[in-house]
Amino acid sequence: MICDNISVNEKGHLTFAGCDTVELAEKYGTPLYLMDENKIREHVRCYKNAMQKHFPDGSLPEFASKAFSCRQIYRIMAEEGIDIDVVSPGEIYTAASAGFPMENSFFHGNNKTDADLRFAIENKVGHIVVDSEDELFALDRIAGEYGINQKILLRLTPGIDPHTHKKISTGAVDSKFGVSIETGQALGLVKKALALNNVTLIGFHCHVGSQVFESKPFTDASEIMLKFIADVKEETGFAADILNLGGGFGVRYTEKDPVISYADKIAEVADIINKQCAALGIAVPRIMMEPGRSLVGDAGMTLYTVGSVKEITGYKNYVSIDGGMTDNPRYTLYESPYTVILASRAEDKKDFTATVAGRCCESGDLIQENVAMPKPRRGEILAVLTTGAYNYSMASNYNRVGRPPVVMLSGGRDYVAVRRESYEHLCALDE
Repeated sequence: MICDNISVNEKGHLTFAGCDTVELAEKYGTPLYLMDENKIREHVRCYKNAMQKHFPDGSLPEFASKAFSCRQIYRIMAEEGIDIDVVSPGEIYTAASAGFPMENSFFHGNNKTDADLRFAIENKVGHIVVDSEDELFALDRIAGEYGINQKILLRLTPGIDPHTHKKISTGAVDSKFGVSIETGQALGLVKKALALNNVTLIGFHCHVGSQVFESKPFTDASEIMLKFIADVKEETGFAADILNLGGGFGVRYTEKDPVISYADKIAEVADIINKQCAALGIAVPRIMMEPGRSLVGDAGMTLYTVGSVKEITGYKNYVSIDGGMTDNPRYTLYESPYTVILASRAEDKKDFTATVAGRCCESGDLIQENVAMPKPRRGEILAVLTTGAYNYSMASNYNRVGRPPVVMLSGGRDYVAVRRESYEHLCALDE
């Protein structure tokens, strides 16, 4: 199996976090999101311990909320003592309503409205990551209206290509995010920020992309960012306290993805950063990273019930399920690879090849193509692995389909973290 929290029991059923997936499907219905709470905590502690070991005091991971946002995940992050990043008032509201200490939050986004900035200030967001000159001046004005001084980071683009999918690559010079170092605009923005009265510049942020398995994109980014930090200090006297290197490392969606140690990769990044700072003659700033997918990705699994099995003689086969692009749009968006297993007969011979198709009235509603599996029977349970990141958070009500519940698994116990949407929920805002 691609993850150590997945196995097969004596009934031949797929198990996840020690629980029988077929029994969970019977108990809660399908489609069903499962989340392994212990696996989430394991990943959080791995990042936190490695960063505290190899970087200066105060260095921490920030959970990237966009990967998976609900009240329970913020309670878990608060209990584990790490920071969060939020990218919308909705994520701010969810975190605050869960009791997360908002002074430990960082607010991102390339187009924060005045209303967004006010909402962040009213909810005592600790740091706002400023994305542009327009936003900087707007935030200074609004912070002045509230009579506060707001801590900020400046988001910069280091011009790094992490060789990932172009839709999840974010560090290029011409990205919609941040301000370019290469063009000289970043240094100009620093000088403007330092001259303002209602914001305090704390440090800098960059983000090169997602689903990265090597340390090199992070060390390449750190080289550029640390050189910039040294140049800023020489030019202005400002010494950055924080360098946020953005996202985390990749997760295994299939057997083709490499097995990596997050702790070892963090140690590799730290070694380069320490050497770079020594060569530049600057103190090592507090280092932040923003793992989302690598904290929750393989902690998730989605269960479906098989409907029709259609064989088109001489062409292809389809296995239709009771979910699809409404609960997992990532194949439609990115042709994302997944591992699919017939949970009801997980060890039977895989002698049938089919495309797993969703229920939506849309020809592109597919979960995966060319999947080898035992030929399913109507009513059996199909599992899609590594769905903890960007599945629930990207789910929609297309075709007026309700979103599935999220059930957390912990120590053999299962509990509902997010309820299933009912038909009444679908019409709740209709007049």
